Amino acid sequence: MALVSLGLGALIAFALIYAVSYATNRAASRSATTLASTALVGQRIKGFTSPGLFGGTVSAPWSSGHPSVLIFFASWCGPCQGEMPKVAAWVRTHHLGDVRVLGVDANDQQGAARRFVTQDKVGFPVAFDASGNLTAGLFQFQTLPETVFLTRTGRVLSVHFGPIASAQLAAGVSSLGA
Repeated sequence: MALVSLGLGALIAFALIYAVSYATNRAASRSATTLASTALVGQRIKGFTSPGLFGGTVSAPWSSGHPSVLIFFASWCGPCQGEMPKVAAWVRTHHLGDVRVLGVDANDQQGAARRFVTQDKVGFPVAFDASGNLTAGLFQFQTLPETVFLTRTGRVLSVHFGPIASAQLAAGVSSLGA
């Protein structure tokens, strides 16, 4: 009987240790995302010019005084594959006023990125950030997708980590004065 009690006690202890470890890791992961978001909010982001996905160059819309939505994605990103058709459709069917949307395709192959954008009928300009200079450098994002809402002066109003729902996109655009 003593061996059964000891075995049962060890099993319960193991289960508790596992549960606490799992909860702590999840909380730390959420905390890191919150810290990254908090670090960007309120900062002014310098304007940039980047190669366009289909040639030419694209510039940060706030450089010419436009409130902006930046959508960071890649063709190989599973969550981006679910998000982009909805985002592209929402942007096509809503009046954005002075707000400009700019996609940033990160760490991708140009052919795959072009197919992805064409397939999802993305109508807004897309910067091709093949080396991640904008994504991991200027914005310090380690995961995709991410959406950033910036004022006409380039101040970060908010950051949405992960796939963005239409209602969240609408609220973000509205917060920019559209």
